[in-house]
Amino acid sequence: MTDTLAASAVSRLSAAEREAAVAHFAAKLRYETDASDVAAAMAAGERLVLVDTRNLASWNQGHAAGAVHLPRLEVAERAPREIPLDTPVVVYCWSPGCNGADKAALEFAKLGYEVRLMIGGFEYWAREGYDVESDAGPVLRGVDALVGPVADGVADDCGC
Repeated sequence: MTDTLAASAVSRLSAAEREAAVAHFAAKLRYETDASDVAAAMAAGERLVLVDTRNLASWNQGHAAGAVHLPRLEVAERAPREIPLDTPVVVYCWSPGCNGADKAALEFAKLGYEVRLMIGGFEYWAREGYDVESDAGPVLRGVDALVGPVADGVADDCGC
């Protein structure tokens, strides 16, 4: 039975399943983004708000430079007062193992915001070498070679 289950996980898809795959991945790319795309958008001056949805202790430990702190449990109450409704929002939490940003994205969507989830969360923002701040100031980090190509100690474009 294990061999059958393993084979079915990578077996060929029917025409209908292939069409469903197109819809699935298109929707996923519409509502998700990644750290490199967010950093590039911010550097280009695109209008967006990057929202760290973690608690205060987590925020103080380190957060994406340029992010605003709006804990998930406070989104419904604070967002309408603090973020204009016509401003695109990108949310993140700790890591791929945390769904707190998904929950915050749902709250923003319910309020009518254009919202995207930054996959990888703060973990991948930091590991990919983007600017990080803590309550003590800037945090200097290099690119983790396990998550991005590094040439001469400088992050390189992976070609994604």
